[in-house]
Amino acid sequence: MSDNTHKQWSEMSDKALLQTIGSYIQSQRLNQNKTQASVAAAANVSRSTLSLLERGEIVRIDSFIRVLRVLDLLHIMDAFTVQDEISPLEYAKLKKKKRKQASPIKPNNTTTDNDDLGW
Repeated sequence: MSDNTHKQWSEMSDKALLQTIGSYIQSQRLNQNKTQASVAAAANVSRSTLSLLERGEIVRIDSFIRVLRVLDLLHIMDAFTVQDEISPLEYAKLKKKKRKQASPIKPNNTTTDNDDLGW
């Protein structure tokens, strides 16, 4: 997402954002050649609720999600995925603990007092 797009969304009023969402839902419904009545019935919401959503009015979030599901638009929920991120401090600690060189290898034929097995 470019900075211009983010700036555009952040400068919009809540009403304008709702209207944008409503227009999107309506265009997707029409592109799929579905009536308000059929989508509303499949989403288990009233036709008037769907109409409110498409006009950019306030509706319950669960109604919105049901409409997304019926229109096969749940992929837009990807924007809300939370990804685990490591803090810069934790990353620095992990890097500090990382091995920087291999341990020396002892020759096979030499033994030290510590290596004496007592045989």
